[in-house]
Amino acid sequence: MRDNNFCNSHCPLTRAVGAVGNKWKPLILHVIRERTVRFGQLDAIIPIITRKVLTEQLKELEEDEIIRRVAYNELPRRVEYSLTEKGLAFLPILDQMQEWNIRFDSKIKDPENTIELFR
Repeated sequence: MRDNNFCNSHCPLTRAVGAVGNKWKPLILHVIRERTVRFGQLDAIIPIITRKVLTEQLKELEEDEIIRRVAYNELPRRVEYSLTEKGLAFLPILDQMQEWNIRFDSKIKDPENTIELFR
């Protein structure tokens, strides 16, 4: 018998994974961390993500109140992103996920370099 209470939008785990648990969001959050970053900087630091997908992911993170988006009314257009209190509270979890992978992933050759890769 399947427990329908576990797999619904009211489940805290389901909601948390939906907010930050896809391919790109943890990486975006890791890059932003405790600084303000422009869209172009994110695009340059994470070149493996398309601009379209980056824009979509940033929009979702903003809707979930994990990041803050500030658009300046100037030309050329300037948009900056930073973490909200909710986003900052996720950083220790993100760090633990990274440490867990370093500890148990035998493919990692240089864990010291991995930690600082996107800072």
